[in-house]
Amino acid sequence: MAPRRLLLPSQVVAPASNKGSGRAVEPDAVAHVEIEGRRLRVTNLDKVLYPANGFTKGQVVDYYARVAPTMLPHLHDRPTTMVRLPDGVTGERFFEKRCPGHRPAWLDTVPLDADSDVFACSLESVPALVWTANLAALELHTPQARAADPWKPSAIVFDLDPGPGTDLADCARVARELHELLDQLGLRAVAKTSGAKGLHLSVGIRPSVDAETTKGFALALGKVLESRDPKRVTVTMAKDQRGGRVFVDWSQNDRHKTTVCAYSLRATDTPGVSTPVAWDELHELEDSGDVGAFAFTPADVLERVDELGDLYADSLRGDQELPQLG
Repeated sequence: MAPRRLLLPSQVVAPASNKGSGRAVEPDAVAHVEIEGRRLRVTNLDKVLYPANGFTKGQVVDYYARVAPTMLPHLHDRPTTMVRLPDGVTGERFFEKRCPGHRPAWLDTVPLDADSDVFACSLESVPALVWTANLAALELHTPQARAADPWKPSAIVFDLDPGPGTDLADCARVARELHELLDQLGLRAVAKTSGAKGLHLSVGIRPSVDAETTKGFALALGKVLESRDPKRVTVTMAKDQRGGRVFVDWSQNDRHKTTVCAYSLRATDTPGVSTPVAWDELHELEDSGDVGAFAFTPADVLERVDELGDLYADSLRGDQELPQLG
């Protein structure tokens, strides 16, 4: 499917409706947009942030404005770490955990962690998401715990990372086996691409245990998979031991770690997106090996949301108890 050219943000008056005013913006002009009653200043809209395909800052801003209604529940009440690339993916990047002092007065902050004096941005609205996009915050990362209860995660994440000699189809096989294992334990799971190389599985849970418990649970299940097929699955952190194997990264559940948020752009050569996928899609990938079919563009993701809704929503339900492993 050919990528759809997205509208510039000055044309997004009501982002959720996908209707625009049609007002043009001069290259590199400063523009002001009004979204949900907030007046925002956006700049350098024609600046190319992804040189490989000419994807501009205006398109980044527009994507986030449009995906916001679906993405915001995944950002709700979580401190957001921004990965900013002011000069695009070929320039310098930096992680910004502290919410900038020049933020709008209406943009709220929350503690970065339970024992931190750093306050991170809390992105709770379309204007807030557009404001971060205007900073060229291409990636948005969040922890597994909410700010309201930072000691107790509301989800467990399994980061499936393909080692040398493996690819996303190998991750899909491991994802299926992990999904079956979780199902045997009575736990529902959802999946998304990382937007780069691997897959993420998320299990929404009632926030009743600490991160050490969820991290240990993820490691235990990873060890089960490793014991069944040690030549193709590993839980070993050392990168030089991952050749031909999919690494089940259980450490992403550490209290101080974050994972790229569902629907976030990635700072890859072309604008990849961490895209929720259905289990039958992963089964097809495992059978076909057609990794290219999972290179979702921002336009693809918007079309998928329109057609399929939020395939990652179950990770937010928080109605599952973590079973004890014997």
